[in-house]
Amino acid sequence: MTVQVEFHYDFGSPNAYCSHRIIPEIEKRTGVSFTYFPILLGGVFKLANNSSPMQQFAEIPLKMKYMRTEMARFIRDRNLSKFQMNPNFPVNTVQIMRGALVAGEEGILPAYNEAVFAAMWEEGLKMDDPAVIGERLDKAGLDGAHILARMQDQGIKDKLIANTNRSVERGNFGAPTFFVGDEMFFGKDRLEAVEKEIARQA
Repeated sequence: MTVQVEFHYDFGSPNAYCSHRIIPEIEKRTGVSFTYFPILLGGVFKLANNSSPMQQFAEIPLKMKYMRTEMARFIRDRNLSKFQMNPNFPVNTVQIMRGALVAGEEGILPAYNEAVFAAMWEEGLKMDDPAVIGERLDKAGLDGAHILARMQDQGIKDKLIANTNRSVERGNFGAPTFFVGDEMFFGKDRLEAVEKEIARQA
């Protein structure tokens, strides 16, 4: 039996970045490949009547402080030493999420994901600026101008909306979210449970 695992992600989530860095270790241990499923987090929030933690807990400073502490622990314990908070955060990710769909259609999604996650959460680039996006993709050996042009295809725009709707219909309310078969797990802290569920279903 082949276990189906989907990673519903948006580049704008630092927790999705952390998950992206840990997923290869889980794939190696389990022999199961994760399918990257691009969504638009802002759309998910709207459809699910949710909001970002920064909005939810803006007036609870102790909660915000604790969340930063937990993030620092997670990064330290997993040696994610390249991580840095993007100084342009929050970044409008609609273009780069459309780009993920383009990359998926053209068979270059792993390289695209790596380039954009690194640009967002290791290099601190302003990844809602088309010039910056194009330059960073070119640096990664991808055709920045071509991908930027295809981001404007109506089919790509519609597909991102459809992905986002489908994700929420399955129960998602944020990112990162994982589906192991029909079992949903939310958050980078649930990756251990994801791995256990993969083993159980296998």
